[in-house]
Amino acid sequence: MKAAPVPVLPSMCDVRQRFDSPRVDDLTTTVQQQMQRLNLTEHIQTGQSVAVTAGSRGIANIPIILHETVQHLKSLGAKPFIVPAMGSHGGGTVKGQLEVLHGLGITEDSVGVPIRATMDTVIVAETDSGIPVHFDRFAHEADHVLIVGRVKPHTRFVGPIESGLHKMMLIGLGKHEGAKIYHQAILSASFPEIINAVATKVLQECSVIGGLAILENAVDETALIEGVRPQDFGTREPELLKQAVNWLPTLPFDRTDLLIIDRIGKNISGAGMDANIVGRKFNDHIASSDDVANCHRIMIRSLTEETHGNGTGIGMAEFTTQHCVDQLDMVKTRVNCITAIHPEAAMIPITFPTDAEAVEAALQTIGMTPPEDSRIIQITDTLHLTRTRVSAAFFPLVEQSDTLEFIGEPYGFPVDNNGLLSDVPH
Repeated sequence: MKAAPVPVLPSMCDVRQRFDSPRVDDLTTTVQQQMQRLNLTEHIQTGQSVAVTAGSRGIANIPIILHETVQHLKSLGAKPFIVPAMGSHGGGTVKGQLEVLHGLGITEDSVGVPIRATMDTVIVAETDSGIPVHFDRFAHEADHVLIVGRVKPHTRFVGPIESGLHKMMLIGLGKHEGAKIYHQAILSASFPEIINAVATKVLQECSVIGGLAILENAVDETALIEGVRPQDFGTREPELLKQAVNWLPTLPFDRTDLLIIDRIGKNISGAGMDANIVGRKFNDHIASSDDVANCHRIMIRSLTEETHGNGTGIGMAEFTTQHCVDQLDMVKTRVNCITAIHPEAAMIPITFPTDAEAVEAALQTIGMTPPEDSRIIQITDTLHLTRTRVSAAFFPLVEQSDTLEFIGEPYGFPVDNNGLLSDVPH
């Protein structure tokens, strides 16, 4: 029997995208100005404690932003401290959540205040429909709570409020127990209904004195920082979400046969990869009419170090490598996915020993298109899309584009003799 012929893989070329990318240049001054907008002297008395939230996402400049936030609170005579606000991330353990923060550069030395981590919660109220409202015990014991978080589209849920200040109050400070209950409740009520019901109780019962909303541009830089008063959370966050959507990065082309992602992780997106960008927001394995991107197949090569083995989102891909699977901490991954009522996100894709074998297999599933003519896009991750790698089928479209340009000359498909694919250069 003759051996099957080795597929001829297409030539590739590096491509640079140009995005409209407003940026905050003076972080220190901006944070101080926005904190002053909150008029916290009306609420804080000398010596009072303030719990400040820190989440699990890889937010640009977050150690600096948190440092300047607590410096302002100290200048008012307050005693601020940091609380991890990340639901079930880090395996739903104190140790795991501290590791996540440290991996993001958030330490007691970097922010200049203590970090108080617990998975214990206090039930502070019930919604009108009987949902218990959980709140981080240390945050509840503080005199005040300040919510710091990034506003952006959620990877699964749709509404006027998605990921941002409200989600930090509910899912983040609800810890594992709260996150589990709210995600379960979403199966019987809508995401906006749960957000509104629980947020109302949190704002009534938990002495939230304000929020610091962070928006990022398409190249993973801080684009906007805004102080938001608690009474304005419900009206201002939807407006900020619209702006965040406008600043989202995109793949260089909407339709592709195979999207290769060098790395996924919780520091990149709640779903490991941003489903808004790869076109998997409404269905894990097929683009809907509401998705911008349409990736017929997705292959994942590895996890980020910062995700500490949490491979949430790997199940949204069809192909992966043994190297990536070996990086998985299945306890952390399944805790997170079960809590989020998204067990599919933890499912292991078809796994191959090498990148080359995974790519060759994926291209057997795209239809009648010969591998050498396939439309392939390779990206570092869904946060970093300025520089990508595209196959020859896209070359004419790059030449016609006003926002794309080639970096260097085309080259053969970049796998070595061991079948290892090179990363997209930064």
